[in-house]
Amino acid sequence: MGRRWSDGRGTLIVHAGAEQAPVRVGLEIAASYRARTRGLLGRDAVDGAMLLTPAAGVHTFRMRFPIDVAYLDRHLTVLAVRTMRPGRMGLPRMGARHVLEAAAGAMRGWGLRAGGRVTVVPQEGDGGAAGG
Repeated sequence: MGRRWSDGRGTLIVHAGAEQAPVRVGLEIAASYRARTRGLLGRDAVDGAMLLTPAAGVHTFRMRFPIDVAYLDRHLTVLAVRTMRPGRMGLPRMGARHVLEAAAGAMRGWGLRAGGRVTVVPQEGDGGAAGG
């Protein structure tokens, strides 16, 4: 089940549960080493979410704002969700293959929590495989 995305944009679909309709969120995909390394550094905010792939952990050194971090396995199931303040080092998460980042509090609003699932839909022309 090897997913491979390219850098670009897309849509994140959060499947929060039977009681809540799926939530669609604008997504930036950072799949190259350069894009993953840059991530959200130098920004004052994030519009939607950023997917770092492949990734098992993140840090918030030199970041300007706190973020929510969701660790995803290879099936895009959420392993854990954490909020990280600037200047922190997140330890790699066992079994994580992808990491989602968003503004602090956003993931709670989407209903994203451990055990939930997401789908990634790359924007047409950006290449990569759809997941979920």
